[in-house]
Amino acid sequence: MISSVRKISVEKQCWSLEKEFRISRSTRTETEVVYVTISQGNLIGRSEVVPQPRYQETTDSVIAQLKEITPLIENGLELEKLHLHLSAGAARNALDCALWDLKAKLENTSVVKLNSIKEFNGSTTAQTLSIDSVEKMAQAAAELKSYPLIKIKFDTQQVIEKMQAIYKSAPNSQFIIDANESWNIDQLNEFAPILEKCNVALIEQPIAEKDDKDLINYTGRVPICADESIHTCNNIDRISKLYGCINIKLDKTGGLTEALKLLNAAREKNLNVMVGCMVGTSLAMAPASLVASYADFVDLDGPALLAKDREYGFSYKDGTMSRLNPKLWGSAI
Repeated sequence: MISSVRKISVEKQCWSLEKEFRISRSTRTETEVVYVTISQGNLIGRSEVVPQPRYQETTDSVIAQLKEITPLIENGLELEKLHLHLSAGAARNALDCALWDLKAKLENTSVVKLNSIKEFNGSTTAQTLSIDSVEKMAQAAAELKSYPLIKIKFDTQQVIEKMQAIYKSAPNSQFIIDANESWNIDQLNEFAPILEKCNVALIEQPIAEKDDKDLINYTGRVPICADESIHTCNNIDRISKLYGCINIKLDKTGGLTEALKLLNAAREKNLNVMVGCMVGTSLAMAPASLVASYADFVDLDGPALLAKDREYGFSYKDGTMSRLNPKLWGSAI
């Protein structure tokens, strides 16, 4: 008989990137994650989260949240009641995903079967290029010219010059543009017609969350995707009037539980769905991959940016992400 006693462990880990990664508001050479295990008897549920300063989170603040709620978790707090004690964010994501992993093992099944959803058997995923000079971004795109989907990080500098050079280097690829809130509506309307001619399929969060009401004046035809502006189902009504797509990230939703609810809410509003990630290992991608089975765009290339990944992680080849290995997460196998 399996013991009813739980034990939680929380650890800060640092993973080196293969090369420097730049977006509009930061540059990094490594990523800090929080690794969580919840054990019960000889069974262990695992998770990984990547706190973001953009959402007023750090590894230390998330670890503090987790330590505060540890007594409740160890005393058997049910997965369904987790949202009553933690708001959406990385800390709740850590516990939600670790508890799902543990539940699957306790019940000798899988998270897929527990939620009556499709298994993730692999898909096309975007490969991300960080901000650099026109020449270096074009060169990086040339190295990925066989990839069907490439995601480009932009700020406000040389947007058109860079995109045209990238398109020339990879003319058969589709592109997602991610400006990370660095543009305004006038810039967006100026750039959009030219981006459309460069095989850009989606523009992700071009305008700051606080100003995204300005999207009512968007005149372009390339769909706009909400990222920083959407975390949970709470503001889906407002989002659906401004955006054509949403980016579901588990570190924003607070775990797989809310991510699946948000997926269903988006479909009810006729919104397209991207599933995205922070820069982390395959353990952080594993629960998100279950959402990817239903997504229009998949952007789960975080492990491909690392110098080294976890054991049983996803493999990436020519823009394709492998299936989820049941030994990594989410299964009693």
